[in-house]
Amino acid sequence: MERVLQILEEDRRMTCEEIAHCAGISRASAHRILTERLHKHQIAARWVLHDLSEEQKCRRVEIAQLLRRFREEGNKFLQKVVATDETWIRDFEPELKSQSSEWRGKGSPRPKKFKRAQSNVKQMMIFAYDCRGVIRTDRVPSGTTVTVAYYCQFLQKLKLKMHVNRPDLLENGVLILHDNTRPHIGKVVHELLDRYSWGMLPHPPYSPDMSPLDFDLFTKLKIYMRGVRFSTLEDLSASIT
Repeated sequence: MERVLQILEEDRRMTCEEIAHCAGISRASAHRILTERLHKHQIAARWVLHDLSEEQKCRRVEIAQLLRRFREEGNKFLQKVVATDETWIRDFEPELKSQSSEWRGKGSPRPKKFKRAQSNVKQMMIFAYDCRGVIRTDRVPSGTTVTVAYYCQFLQKLKLKMHVNRPDLLENGVLILHDNTRPHIGKVVHELLDRYSWGMLPHPPYSPDMSPLDFDLFTKLKIYMRGVRFSTLEDLSASIT
């Protein structure tokens, strides 16, 4: 038992067979010592997307104070929020496994689904979205990247569009919610938002679940495109719009 403990201190990832070999005992004895005498059991590592620094964790706690603002202002707060984000759309997205489910009788063979890869033909689009729906979409030209300058142009077009379909929102005040990518946090973007008297909600790092576009709109938008092949990018962007 002392030998098994010593082996575990040296390497906790060793298998039961390896521990038995190093200790010179049978696998059954090693397993009995580990589970019954030492009360050990194997635990797989928990998969996390990012190793957040202490500063990033504190930042998340600060941003969580937005809940207090929601409790104070209610839906009036949410109605001011305009979320913006980019997403790739492809001329072919394979179906999800759940989409291939079929009603079958008892004893019927299980349907087969072959794994298919995503298409390399893709188009980037920008969306602006509030609680009433999509305000504006923008198709980024092929070969063009979303820079600070391009994003500022989109915000300018967004304001013009809001004069038509969201004038009340412009009067009540706009709160922009976007992630922390470079085009969104540039100095020029901050200056433009200040000129428009638009607020900018803080966004915690690596938190797609904070953006309605990521967890709500994009997933619902793309599910009906899966399994459909579009002949041109024009047809694709028209369908998306």
